[in-house]
Parts: sequence; structure tokens; C-alpha cells
Amino acid sequence: MATIIERIKKGEALDTVASVTRDEGVEESHIIDGLLSGTIVIPRNINRENIKAVGIGAGLRTKVNANIGTSDEYPYVDEEIRKLNVVVKAGTDAVMDLSTGGPLVEIRKEILARCRLPLGTVPIYQAAVIAKDRYGSIVEMTADDIFDVIEMQAQEGVDFMTVHVGVAWKTINALQQQGRVADIVSRGGAFTVGWMIHNNRENPLYEQYDRLLAIAREYDVTLSLGDGLRPGCIADASDRAQIQELLILGELVDKARDAGVQVMVEGPGHVPFDQIAANMRIEKEICKGAPFYVLGPLVTDVAPGYDHITAAIGGTMAAVSGADFLCYVTPREHLGLPTAADVHDGVIASRIAAHAADIVKGVKGAREWDLKMAKARKSLNWQEQIRLAIDPEKAAMAYAERKTKDIDGCTMCGDFCAMKVVAEYLGTDVETC
Repeated sequence: MATIIERIKKGEALDTVASVTRDEGVEESHIIDGLLSGTIVIPRNINRENIKAVGIGAGLRTKVNANIGTSDEYPYVDEEIRKLNVVVKAGTDAVMDLSTGGPLVEIRKEILARCRLPLGTVPIYQAAVIAKDRYGSIVEMTADDIFDVIEMQAQEGVDFMTVHVGVAWKTINALQQQGRVADIVSRGGAFTVGWMIHNNRENPLYEQYDRLLAIAREYDVTLSLGDGLRPGCIADASDRAQIQELLILGELVDKARDAGVQVMVEGPGHVPFDQIAANMRIEKEICKGAPFYVLGPLVTDVAPGYDHITAAIGGTMAAVSGADFLCYVTPREHLGLPTAADVHDGVIASRIAAHAADIVKGVKGAREWDLKMAKARKSLNWQEQIRLAIDPEKAAMAYAERKTKDIDGCTMCGDFCAMKVVAEYLGTDVETC
């Protein structure tokens, strides 16, 4: 079966493109031009049916991803399915299964069967688990072990994959020459660096990149070029290792496009606020407008338990400055595996960040949504305010908990409601609900 890019080049009219066009409110030519130039991707494996087509990239609404997945301590598939349902209800645009504990294949197949959004993975996680079970050590895995997992997951229907192809000897040398406070915080990056040093060999995904591209093209898997050397604290942001890896990723974006493979680039995690815009511009320049997928960024290191907020602060600036895809961060980041409540809060915080950026970016419908809310507040139309809220259930609960029967406004102002008082003097109507 042909990829979406191959079918577009043949002049086929695609339901996938039409669906994204309707959702985004843009011209179909914008989507087609973006796909062909590589500034837009639509992650959708050829073996996946009945999933929502989601466009990520230039001129489109900023998208949000939610991570779920088991660990050795919590290998419970039922809990992850519950989280899946929670993040979908909360409005995420995509989901990643980052499972490292329990029956990984069964867990992923269960999530694939239930998820109607693009699903991503980090294949080296499963390869590492297999190597530990088979050889007793992660660093004993072979290149074939890694590629076997990538092909297995592609056959199963995974839509996009994080692959740490930019972790090469040049990247490690840059890290060693400059030094870091937090070294490497990416699991995939750490696995790769450990393997390279132990085996004294180049990263197989970098060395055999054409092999990776062949698998991705066969199943139309979107490659998400991972940031294995992303900064894990703000002191390490924008250093030589991070930029060296990005330079390599820029070259690999070109190769993916030449091969007809959809590709996006992953970006830094911990970045002080004043460096975010520059980081986004550098990525867009080096990677020639490839969609940029960022974790947060987190703007401070001192807020464990509230890192969904630190990430939302950075996420808005990142998206305003060019990021296309925000990976959520939950309140429990750095502390433990998130609960269902945590993943809900993570999605909502990232959606707020994305929407705030879309207002500035001029994304169709973003400012209009806020205008509708403003009018509902002016008229004290509480039910409409709740309907328009980014989290209607929480808005309804917050209003109901403090609602009393003898006032038209809310319990913060009561008869001193600014809307009501000013309406009397300006002669405008306030309709209550």
C-alpha cells in the first residue's frame, strides 16, 4: 500500500487530507503543500483504520500529546487503559505508550485497539527490556534486536516512533568536552550512549538510517527524531551536546524527506524562559521547517508536584515561537508514575498552553472561542461558560460548589458583581441563567 505522500504525488484525493482540512479550517492546498514540503505531518500507519487524522505542523492548531504506559512497579494494563480514556476525554490529540513493565506487546495491542488517535512509541524501550531478559544486560542488545522491535511495532500499527538517531559519537564528544550538571536524562538517549560506549560502536539507528527509513516508508510510520541529549535542568540548556545533536537531526530530516518518509523533530525539556524562543528558531532553521515536538519546555527545576504548570509556561512561549506539538508534563513528573488524575491535569495544562499560543499565532477559531466566553461572562450565562470551558466538568463543579440560590452572580462578588453594576449605569442588559 502506498504512503500518503506517494498517493498525493499521484494526484489521489485522500479522505485523510480532507478530514484535516475540515478540522483546521484551512485550504486543502495548504495541507498538501505542507505534506510535500515536510512542514506538516499526519501520523497514520497504513495498518491502522478508523482513527482520527491529525495534522501537525505549520499553520495548524498546536497539538498536545499525552504519555501513558506501565513500569516494573506498576505493570497494570487496566490502569493504563483507564488513563487512556482519561486523556482522550481531556482532549489530547495523540497518545504515546511508553510501557517498560509487564507484557509489553499485549499492553500495546490493547492500547492500539482502544485508541482512536495517533499512537506513538519509543521502540528502544522494548528492545532494552528484551535484551535485559535475554542477555542479562541492556548493552548486550544487537542492532538486529532494535530493528526487529521497530518492524514489529510498525506491523502492529504504531503511527509515530521516537528514534534517537542523533545520538552519535560527535554528540557524545560534545557532551564530554563541555560537561553537564544532569548529564543525560532521556532513557532512550542513555540506553543508546551506554550501548555505544560498551560496544565501542556507532549508534545503529544513525549508522543504518536507510534501514530505518525503509521500514518507516513501508508502513508509513512518521519518524519523530528524538532528543536523546535534551537538557534535564535549565543549567544544561542550549549547550554543545544539545546543539550538536540538533545539527545531526537536521541532516537526517533531509534524508527522510528524500526517502518520502514523514518526519518531525523532538526538542528540549528544561529551558529557561529567555532561551525558549531562540531554541525554537534554531530548530526551524536547521531542520528546514520540520514540525517541532517539545517536552514542556520546563522553565524552572524547583517545582516538583507542579511541573504541569512549569511546562505550560514554557509550552506557550515555545508554541508562539514555532513549536507545533507539545508533549504534556504531569504534576508527578520527576516524582513517580502518574495517576489518572495526573494525566488529566497534564493534558489540560498543555491544552491551555497550546490554545494561548494559538491566539497569538492567529489559528482559525482560537480568538473566536475566547470571544464567545467573554460574551457569556458578560451576560452571566453560567451554563454557556461551563460549556465553553476547556475543562467543562471542573468548571461545573467549581461553580456548583459555591453556588447559592439567592444570587444571580457568583459567590465571589454576589450583588457587587462588576458586570451587573456597570450594566445598570451603561444601560446594557445582563441576562442571567
